[in-house]
Amino acid sequence: MKRWLYPTLLLAALIGLWQVLADTGALADVFNIESFLVPSPSEVASALWDNRTLIVENGWVTLKEILLGFGCALVAGLAFAVCLHLSETLRTAFYPLLVGSQAIPILVFAPVLIVLFGYGIGPKLMIVAIICFFPITVNALDGLRSVDADAVKMMRTLDASRWQTFQRVEAPTALPYVFSGAKISIAVAVIGVVFAEWAGSSSGGLGWLVFQYNNNLRSAEVFATAFVLAVMAMALFGLLALAERRVVTWR
Repeated sequence: MKRWLYPTLLLAALIGLWQVLADTGALADVFNIESFLVPSPSEVASALWDNRTLIVENGWVTLKEILLGFGCALVAGLAFAVCLHLSETLRTAFYPLLVGSQAIPILVFAPVLIVLFGYGIGPKLMIVAIICFFPITVNALDGLRSVDADAVKMMRTLDASRWQTFQRVEAPTALPYVFSGAKISIAVAVIGVVFAEWAGSSSGGLGWLVFQYNNNLRSAEVFATAFVLAVMAMALFGLLALAERRVVTWR
């Protein structure tokens, strides 16, 4: 009960404080901006309801991009992690490059991919997959390398094949790490898809919608759309956490 009670009470207190500060104009005074740029929670809720159809339509576009991009990253990341685990040569050659690739901001990738591949769904999936790929790969590789050496030796003494050792010892050991990487990835995937839709979108999406609202100084609508993005990220994270509890039963 406390697990949900305390965060709920804290959130309610913060929203109440936000409402009071917005109504009195204190927030606008603090940031030295016009009051219409700092909507109250009630104004955000009203904007969410008034624009619900448009937000739902664009939310479905964004959700598809997140799930498809994340799925591509999950398959590619796990396959790459297994390859690095099985080959010391590949791990030595590619792992430093994998880490170094994170020094390049996604804001650099996004416009380039849009220019090369156009404004369709493809570049957006690539951007989401690029963001999700690193945490999945690194966590999966760490899990595979954390296997108890004695367990591997025991499998060898039982004349187990390399595949049997991987299937019965290494993969189950790495599974919790894979879920950890996946949960990180699904959260940052929402950020990635917003960047992708900002860089260029011909099919809408919540990121594109935020961009349009922001250009027209519709702050309440911007907050409402951002709220939907946050809920989407938390829901996807929660689904993965639930799947982890169901799958990793031995943890």
